[in-house]
Amino acid sequence: MLLIHCPYCDETLPELEFAYAGEAHVDRPDDPSTLTDEEWRDFLFIRTNPKGPHFERWRHVHGCARFFNAVRDTVSDRFLLTYKSGAPRPDLAKLEAAQ
Repeated sequence: MLLIHCPYCDETLPELEFAYAGEAHVDRPDDPSTLTDEEWRDFLFIRTNPKGPHFERWRHVHGCARFFNAVRDTVSDRFLLTYKSGAPRPDLAKLEAAQ
């Protein structure tokens, strides 16, 4: 079972408390009406699928109900870092050097 740290509650709890909410730091287009069908498709459905650290959104559904971001290693399934929504994206090079 995965253990996930909620940065708002400041508790580390089982993954059953949380729900995955997609890739983090995906910017919505300023004017979606100007996108072609292919560009809109890519925005809606195409996401990165890295081997290694991946930036994700999670929601603490059985706790504070807030969204937060996490960096999870897709190889080991280990959470490297969780941080509050709206915080800047962490520097991946510094994060990997600290591990």
